[in-house]
Amino acid sequence: MIGYVEAPKAWWLTHGMARVAGVSLPRAVTEGWLKRSELARLVSRCQGCACAETCIDWVAHACKDQALPEFCPNKHEIEALAHP
Repeated sequence: MIGYVEAPKAWWLTHGMARVAGVSLPRAVTEGWLKRSELARLVSRCQGCACAETCIDWVAHACKDQALPEFCPNKHEIEALAHP
């Protein structure tokens, strides 16, 4: 399984946002349409975001294929993965 032991909270929040957008990040990496280094940047950007608590609540209540919130620093990259 792909994950980030050094940033587990950021990994799960990034993974959750992607799941809402209909994107499987582990599958994207294993199938080669997302580089591991690009995924690392997404997780790093999430880790540096000050909206973690807001994000946790949003991900917990979001519906699949919902537009990601503007506060998400990975919004555009994740949404682009959902519509290649």
